[in-house]
Amino acid sequence: MEQRTFAADICVGAVGLGCAGMSGAYGRSADEQSIATLRNALDAGITFIDTADHYGMGHNETLIGQALRPADRDRAVVSVKFGALFGVDGSVRGIGLSEVGAETIRRAHAVHPITDVQIEYSLFSRGVEDEILPTCRELGIGVTAYGVLAQGMLTGTWRPSAGDARHHGHLPRFAAGNIETNLALVERLREVATSRSATVAQLAIAWVLAQGRVHQDIVALVGASRPHSVTEAVDAAGLRLTEDDLDAIEQAVPRGAVAGERYAPALLALLDSERTGGRH
Repeated sequence: MEQRTFAADICVGAVGLGCAGMSGAYGRSADEQSIATLRNALDAGITFIDTADHYGMGHNETLIGQALRPADRDRAVVSVKFGALFGVDGSVRGIGLSEVGAETIRRAHAVHPITDVQIEYSLFSRGVEDEILPTCRELGIGVTAYGVLAQGMLTGTWRPSAGDARHHGHLPRFAAGNIETNLALVERLREVATSRSATVAQLAIAWVLAQGRVHQDIVALVGASRPHSVTEAVDAAGLRLTEDDLDAIEQAVPRGAVAGERYAPALLALLDSERTGGRH
């Protein structure tokens, strides 16, 4: 798998594994299944593991500890978002930031070198291209892109259902009046994906990876809680998009074509990234 360099001593696979779904963020998941997923990911070359202290109120970190075999401990890089729970998180190899704007990145980096910035970045969320991504590149800071599949919409398999929590108002892109426009964009992407014998999800992941290929600085974080889900993400890492492919994708989903903000106004107001240049 392609590698990304976050710091002189931190090199990881271009696709990372998001572990929130293993601790109840999107429904129940068996620990044995999650451990198998983690080990399958590591064996496939995914070495960047993303967790947080509040995923399962500590359960997620414990689960990852159980999954790591002795041979995995030197190659796995575990990213832990902290602050939602009080307590000590132990040794820190590098400091990262999450959902912050360019000004905050500069201020923080002046105090202590920042290793990476975790930010939502996908074909549907491109506000980081204005200020945040250029600032990270200027300062030599890596970018961990989460939400590369737009909360599932860019999987190409998501369909509206009455019981889906994404309809409850905190994700406007799934609201009536917006969802129809956005699913139409997904179908336009499907045509491009089919021409490359890929799924919509693989195309979306490959697009994010392509944005960081020259600078080797973007890791695409893909959530998975089942072993077979890892395979699609790994295959996406091997999908090299040509300039013609990138042009076709841009025509299918021009920047700004998505309907609705990424979060409801009350949630957007809490994000430093949105206050200082992270709008789509």
